[in-house]
Amino acid sequence: MRAVVIRAYGGPEVLRYEEVPDPVPGPGEVRIAVRACGVHFIEGRLRAGGAEGLPPAPGLPAIMGSETAGTVDAVGEGVGDAWLGRRVVTRSPSPGGYASLVTAPVSALHELPDALGHEAAVTLIGTGAITLDFLDQVAPVPEDVLLVLSAAGGIGRLAVPHVRALGSTVIGAAGGTAKTGTVRALGADLAVDYDRPGWSEAVRARFGTDRPVTAVLDGVGGEKAAEAYGLLADGGRLVTIGASSGSWFAPDPQEAAARSVTVVPAIERWVAQDADPRLSRARALEAGAAGRLEAGYQSFALSEAAHAHAEMAARRTTGKVVLVP
Repeated sequence: MRAVVIRAYGGPEVLRYEEVPDPVPGPGEVRIAVRACGVHFIEGRLRAGGAEGLPPAPGLPAIMGSETAGTVDAVGEGVGDAWLGRRVVTRSPSPGGYASLVTAPVSALHELPDALGHEAAVTLIGTGAITLDFLDQVAPVPEDVLLVLSAAGGIGRLAVPHVRALGSTVIGAAGGTAKTGTVRALGADLAVDYDRPGWSEAVRARFGTDRPVTAVLDGVGGEKAAEAYGLLADGGRLVTIGASSGSWFAPDPQEAAARSVTVVPAIERWVAQDADPRLSRARALEAGAAGRLEAGYQSFALSEAAHAHAEMAARRTTGKVVLVP
């Protein structure tokens, strides 16, 4: 089979497209002929050797990729032949998805609804599931004005149209003309370029003091999150889901308390819930199949995985990055 192999830690160039032996499914496993594989920003950090606060870097040589969709073409011991030929998607506990074939536990499979394509499925099973889990913590209502940072990213591109459909007013902030155009096309009431100085003034100019921001979904951190926090009304919610800037933002606790601002560390709460992830993944897939959650992704050929990683690191991608064999 063809696969993207890492034989040394480093930049995107260490992702090598090679011929490797076909995997054989073990007991309780199936083999999937891969049609799409999801890519995570964190995989770029792991490819480079890892970082503090992240899972350990993979042992070498390594094939990354835990989100895959395709067709079952072989089964291991203890798995019924009825699985053969089924369209499935998985977020497997073991990687290997940057390939044309991958094995996965049958217990980790979800059958693909007819209404979902493979690229949409790998977008929804991980990023879509966690987007809905994070939005549960935002708890948007029609009266809300929600400011989404990194609104053209994997989570943002899912969140903007979903929350807009719930009746809330949505402001999407992203970097650059192309990305703000994407956010506008998603249906945001206002799209702003947070790479431009004073971007928050554009929000104030549009909404004034009559309709202040009532909730912020922050996946960026740093100065951009601090500026977004400055737009937040007293009694609002700051929901932190990441720090793509490399710096987490947290307001002064006393100042936040004085303004009755609720600060929600969404990742910590999500981990502490210890819920069955299959339920979240099934919910996202069902929402996508029903048209309630729109899968936004950008596809690259599997052979161009190094280029995909470079584009993602440079913030030139929008939505979920997907590799297609």
